[in-house]
Amino acid sequence: MRSTRLSHLGLAFTLLLLAACGSQSGPAPTSAPPSTVPSPTPERAAQHTPTTAATPLAADYAGLPLPADRDELFAGSGVCAECHTQLRDDGGADVSIDTAWRSSMMANAARDPYWQAAVREEVLSNPDYRAIIEDKCTTCHTPMARFSEAAAGGEGRLLDDGYVDPEHPSHALAMDGVSCTLCHQIQPDGLGEEDTFTGGFVISTELPSDQRVAFGQFSVRMGMVRMMQARSGFIPVQSLHIEQAELCATCHTLYTPFLDASGEVAGEFPEQVPYLEWQASSFKEALTCQNCHMPTANGSAPIASVGPLITRSPFYQHLFAGGNAYMLDVLGAFGDQLAVTASSAQFQDKRERTLQQLQSHSASLALEGLSLDGSTLTADVTIQAKTGHKFPTGFPARRVWIHLTVQDGSGATVFESGAVNGLGSIAGNDNDGDPTVFEPHHLVIDSPEQVQIYEAIMGDTEGQVTTTLLRGAVYLKDNRLLPEGFDKYAVEPDISVSGKALDDEDFLGGTDTVRYVVALSGAEGPFTVNAELLYQSIGFRWADNLRRHQAPELARFLDYYEQVPNRPVVVTGASTQLQ
Repeated sequence: MRSTRLSHLGLAFTLLLLAACGSQSGPAPTSAPPSTVPSPTPERAAQHTPTTAATPLAADYAGLPLPADRDELFAGSGVCAECHTQLRDDGGADVSIDTAWRSSMMANAARDPYWQAAVREEVLSNPDYRAIIEDKCTTCHTPMARFSEAAAGGEGRLLDDGYVDPEHPSHALAMDGVSCTLCHQIQPDGLGEEDTFTGGFVISTELPSDQRVAFGQFSVRMGMVRMMQARSGFIPVQSLHIEQAELCATCHTLYTPFLDASGEVAGEFPEQVPYLEWQASSFKEALTCQNCHMPTANGSAPIASVGPLITRSPFYQHLFAGGNAYMLDVLGAFGDQLAVTASSAQFQDKRERTLQQLQSHSASLALEGLSLDGSTLTADVTIQAKTGHKFPTGFPARRVWIHLTVQDGSGATVFESGAVNGLGSIAGNDNDGDPTVFEPHHLVIDSPEQVQIYEAIMGDTEGQVTTTLLRGAVYLKDNRLLPEGFDKYAVEPDISVSGKALDDEDFLGGTDTVRYVVALSGAEGPFTVNAELLYQSIGFRWADNLRRHQAPELARFLDYYEQVPNRPVVVTGASTQLQ
């Protein structure tokens, strides 16, 4: 079965934000800890409300019109938006499909400047594999243009005179990202099987352009069928596979080939496999990707704004609140340069929704077992994961960590672990300081130079740390928080725990506890202990390593990176005072 995946050579790069059910997300970052002390006793550490500091957006940017271009197989989102806009649910909220979708990372998968920079970096690092890298990366980031190209016997091309070139005939469809007529044309054939992973979705190439099928969750009256076909060329057909996690798994179960030291393909690597993580969790029996990333409207809502007003329930909103928090800031700040179709207001709304998703559905944190023994303070930080997959999941640039501070009676900080430095690096993190090493998983932290980071660290065939996907052969460390029901001792190797977390007895499905032992060095109380769980969608090392080469895409993203602070999102936290 692995040989089948390897024969496709995988995707050399992807940054799609979604990642099966319950993905972390949060568009409004901050690194400042709350100053309130909600509980006077160590026995009842109160939960505080995380605060955020938003990155300023280009407030007057209106967004470009959705494209109405089409080819023999696909139509741009503007064709669909004509009838699937101006929709309101029973509560009066706007649930228009085009409005919700256009500010998502699905819509902006091709415009994402970090993705474009990373593709260029992969090509510069592995020039002999350029054609493979560009073809496979475009499979899920510019899927309509690339699928049509492949159906005609060609290959996807992104850079230079490829899809990013406005003069390319498929530019508009390519830049429309993961669009309506891509997802709604995916056939149920083989979903959930290995052949459909890594962008192996099946779309019919036999139907003529005016008789193509668009799958949906509801049956449609014949009069509306005729109207939709006349206006768009697509015939609505009810099929419940559109609600299944296996549909999302086609791009969010991703295996990449890896090269050995001699530059030869030596195997395949599970670059991101949230669908398999979800299968190993207790969420499999209760929730799908769509349940978390496409929350239902309030009551019922119409699915079209033309014809008879027929409301449907459940109406899945096309919000796709996912994990790429930082990129929402960049897209909002430089929307005019990146030619995005969402307005500044729509990006702001998406940021608020993804922040709510992150802070409500990703994890909780508690301070427990606080004690003073002479001049030593001890505290346990326990994290409960709420996601249906590892947290963080998806592209391995993402990371979550604990920021803990202890202040004395005068308010002076006597201990801090996990502070944020310039350009989004973490104080004490070995990997941010040196690209050849990484911070291990900790059971006990007793020094400010230690920090608990939940992350995936890739290694090459020589066991060296790498952020180049075509060199990623193994995980040297994978201690990302596990979903409830996940048995780290029984799962398949592709989703296993790697590094010291495997031997951590309290690092289990749904939870982890870290003990902090703090030498107070004569400081006087009362002592305030504050703990936060922080999140970044692009870790410092993944951005900084782009400086190894020179190219326009790299320079552009690094310029954005310096202008838009890579401040972490506060997922959750707790604070208490110890007398």
